Amino acid sequence: MNVVWQLQEAKNRLSQVVNDASSNGPQIITVHGKPVAIVLSMQEYERLIHPQTTLTEFFAASPFYDVDLDVVRDSDYTHEADW
Repeated sequence: MNVVWQLQEAKNRLSQVVNDASSNGPQIITVHGKPVAIVLSMQEYERLIHPQTTLTEFFAASPFYDVDLDVVRDSDYTHEADW
């Protein structure tokens, strides 16, 4: 399973890169040895852009949901502005 492709090789073997992304997971494209792009299957892309939960549900499921936070600002650290 080859998941890292040099750009030139990926261009020459695009069909294989796409097929591998579909069957083996994300395929990384590099330029001069540095990752610059990634090829994902449409299924993986859809999973990333359409989260399974809403933001409200995400926060409600947080282990910190019932934690009581003190969000009152301490007035000892205020100062007057010179206008």
